[in-house]
Amino acid sequence: MKKILAFALSALVSVSVLSGCGKDSKEAAAKEKVVRIGVTGSDGESWNILKKKAEKEGIKIKLVEFSDYTTPNKALADGDIELNAFQHIAFLEQFKKEHKLDITAIGTTQIAPMGLFSEKYKKPSDIPNGAEIAIPNDPTNQARALKLLDAAGLLKLKKDFGLFGDPSGIVENQKKLKITPVVAQQTPRVLKDVAASVINNGVAGQAKLDPVKDAIFLEDPKNDSAKPYLNIFAARTKDKDNATYKRIIELYHSKEVEEALKKETNGGSISVNLPLKEIEKIVK
Repeated sequence: MKKILAFALSALVSVSVLSGCGKDSKEAAAKEKVVRIGVTGSDGESWNILKKKAEKEGIKIKLVEFSDYTTPNKALADGDIELNAFQHIAFLEQFKKEHKLDITAIGTTQIAPMGLFSEKYKKPSDIPNGAEIAIPNDPTNQARALKLLDAAGLLKLKKDFGLFGDPSGIVENQKKLKITPVVAQQTPRVLKDVAASVINNGVAGQAKLDPVKDAIFLEDPKNDSAKPYLNIFAARTKDKDNATYKRIIELYHSKEVEEALKKETNGGSISVNLPLKEIEKIVK
């Protein structure tokens, strides 16, 4: 009987200890701030530096990589991630309107000038009559690409073209160029098949293209018309004032992160840090 009683007491103590450990583990997990950020390219040193800086302040950043421009916003709205950082203001506003999502921009990251690339020609004026030019097919980047071709002197757009225009807004096309919209990630892959291709800076980087050296024409990032194309951090609207998320944005604009960003994009991306009120003005 004594042995049985001793065993029972021992088991009771073990259960108590395990229960305590389980409670402590849950409390520790609750205290740790884990922020999942959706991205479409996470191998840059700038992200590694940001993660280390955040971890020193008790914030664990987990990058969740997506292969397209559609899923990250839906994942954010569904609560599968806390933030995403892959898109510009115009894209977000159009996407959330179309899909009725309650998400919003809470901070800027950078502006990545869009470029016109070619494996066959050294400048826009070299592109011959009847040539084919590929552009991204999503509404905001398609309009942005057409504006770039306008600025390059290859065609002319109507005055009220707007942020979401399409090829129907072309009013002059003297060279009779064939404009072919394709999925944004495909724009570098079709380079060998077309005269030129308009490629997003981030997509160009993933394809090992140097936006500064390889583009035959580049968007002017200082122009006011480029503001809707500022890349941003997005969150669920209810979380726009979250202190942890605000701190991540502050750390993103630290000197070390900005220098790493400049280096890994060969100067192709320019860090821009705007307050929320300024972002809201651009949205309006």
